Amino acid sequence: MASLQVGAGRGVGCCFGPLDGRRQERRATAALRPPRAGAGAKVAEEDKVRLGESSVAVSKLGIGAWSWGDTTYWNDSEWDDRRLKEAKAAFDASIDNGMTFFDTAEVYGTALMGAVNSESLLGDFIRERQQKGAVEVTVATKFAALPWRFGRGSVLSALKKSLERLGLPSVELYQLHWPGLWGNEGYLDGLADAYEQGLVKAVGVSNYNEKRLRDAHARLKKRGVPLAVNQVNYSLIYRTPEENGVKAACDELGVTLIAYSPIAQGVLSGKYTPENPPTGPRGNTYTPEFLAKSSNR
Repeated sequence: MASLQVGAGRGVGCCFGPLDGRRQERRATAALRPPRAGAGAKVAEEDKVRLGESSVAVSKLGIGAWSWGDTTYWNDSEWDDRRLKEAKAAFDASIDNGMTFFDTAEVYGTALMGAVNSESLLGDFIRERQQKGAVEVTVATKFAALPWRFGRGSVLSALKKSLERLGLPSVELYQLHWPGLWGNEGYLDGLADAYEQGLVKAVGVSNYNEKRLRDAHARLKKRGVPLAVNQVNYSLIYRTPEENGVKAACDELGVTLIAYSPIAQGVLSGKYTPENPPTGPRGNTYTPEFLAKSSNR
């Protein structure tokens, strides 16, 4: 299961002070712990973060559903009943502990190699939980800027298919997953169309650099649509948004920075060591040498 951290202030996400070895890591981990909401309890408004200048407020910590159903990067190339039960248990534990913001995408869990679509799984989990009583869940998903997709209509078409898989009439947040090779203006127009049609309550982008972020903000502003978020890779061991102008631009524009992989795909959890590195493709990035160097910071 992946995780998200949502900025607690204007444009701010995953803000930690200078790294100071294991002491800093322990303090950061403690800061990441959400307040316990109790089974089925609503998250108090003061424990939420408003996404940019939109009307949407979410729990400060969220759950990324990238690994749910996936067989290409996660789960050792296998999705089975055990992993399904683990994902459902993670969903329920998240709700019980006040993490009600779930982020998925249409490309999480593709139909290849026996994978199951993450959106479909999340929709199933929500419906199963609702059978036990009312539950507060905030859902975000993403549009894949594939090179054969053109124009604003492709965004609306993809969104409607995502809503079908989720079994929802609308979602709180819809994002462009990454910048397209071309046609980005049309994609942004599609986001604005979806917002105006009430299919989404807020719109955002992901993996956008400073220039693209500013361009997206300006184009949506002309339509009267606030750019709510930019979701980027950001953690104690990957602090590039502080260095490339993205975080500063978010602060300036009032765009909430959502940090994906804030515990570096599990590396900062303490689960992995040089003797026990992650399996699968993660092991190509978080090698024993990398883990040894990180543990000494």
